[in-house]
Amino acid sequence: MKRRVVTLLLVLGAVLGIGAPALADGAQSGADIHVAQSLGDRDLTVIIRRVAEVPGPVHVDVVTHAGTAPGELTLTLRAAGAPSSTTKVVLGATPGFHAGQLHVDRPGPWELAVDEATIPFVVPALVPSPWENATYGGFIAAGLLLLAALVLAVFGKPVLALVPTAGVVAAVAVGVTAALLSPSIPPVAAPGTQLDPTFDNVTNPYERTSITDFSRPPVNMVPRMEDGDLVLSLTDGSSGRPVDDLLVHDSAFVHLVVVSPSGHLRHLHPVRTAPGEYRARLRDPERGVHAVAAEIARRGGGVQLLRSGVDVAGSAVAVPHDGKAETAVEIREAGRPSTITAKFGERDLQPWLGMLGHMIVVGPMTGSAAEAPIWAHVHSMIPPVPGMPDKPDESVAAYGPDVPFTYSFPLPGRYLVWIQVERDYSVVTVPQVVDVPAAKGVASK
Repeated sequence: MKRRVVTLLLVLGAVLGIGAPALADGAQSGADIHVAQSLGDRDLTVIIRRVAEVPGPVHVDVVTHAGTAPGELTLTLRAAGAPSSTTKVVLGATPGFHAGQLHVDRPGPWELAVDEATIPFVVPALVPSPWENATYGGFIAAGLLLLAALVLAVFGKPVLALVPTAGVVAAVAVGVTAALLSPSIPPVAAPGTQLDPTFDNVTNPYERTSITDFSRPPVNMVPRMEDGDLVLSLTDGSSGRPVDDLLVHDSAFVHLVVVSPSGHLRHLHPVRTAPGEYRARLRDPERGVHAVAAEIARRGGGVQLLRSGVDVAGSAVAVPHDGKAETAVEIREAGRPSTITAKFGERDLQPWLGMLGHMIVVGPMTGSAAEAPIWAHVHSMIPPVPGMPDKPDESVAAYGPDVPFTYSFPLPGRYLVWIQVERDYSVVTVPQVVDVPAAKGVASK
């Protein structure tokens, strides 16, 4: 009898040590959220760091840029039915990162208020997938059944041991099949990418839904001036209701390009002040009609470019952009890829809005920018650098000096081009005029 007990203990140790893998927390969802914000006279980047555990801390970095006035921001986290969390972030005179820490007590949709601006975001839940449960469940069941079979065999009941032994084979088959098939199963869409996030679908993203068509109507944009701010009213093209389902796209909810009557460019990132309402300060504007283009990404609606114009009762004289760079231009005929490379001299450029550089294209110019048929926002991607992070933030100043762009100008004519990069926490804007020839055999209009 003593020998049987020793044998049983050895088997138990083997099963517990080898047959039962540790349960994982599930797929790691969520990442740092970078949101550019033109908050009053400040141009900021708000970084909501990935939430590692719930309940737990939420680390927020506020990145200031050159010319940002020092002062204090109030950060508040809030969600329906949850206690709010508030902290102060003191902005120094030196541009850079300023940290704050808040707290969440549950996963689901939350809202970060930065003074009067609000940033909706999702705190993800660590939910194991069904096939992950099947993998671990199969191997755990196999371990327990193996233990039962061995117990029966040790105590002299080999016939009865055949039943759990067969179960071991079935459980191992389930676990192995789930493990082999799981890489080929598409992951479920992250909460908030297709459906509006709720507490229920964040904590149970694998719950089946009756919705099969996630598409949403286009967005209507009506701009207006109010107390020195350019206010964008965004409404659903079908229902007319305020649109409050914008996604962070290239580190902003709205990429707003405003071109003055004299051709001065502003690249702003309006803050959300109410559902369907975004606003940005126009400092020292010119008088006249300003061309407005807003690039957004709507949940279920894809990326959209909204264009309009707004009459501004300003009086300032336009200040030309003073950004300097040597440019190498290879312009081909309309419809074929052209290359424009800006050379900034040193490898000290920082990522801005997740990119090495941005190029705004407006044209062909036959009148005002508001009348130009083509508007484009072109990116120069961050090249991989050994030893550098895959998704660097603005603290990394090690890129350049060449910033290349490739774009196919669809129509012949004269275009206004602005190249933008970040250096020393300051956005450098380099204007350029490009003449695009017509394709051979095609008459220019």
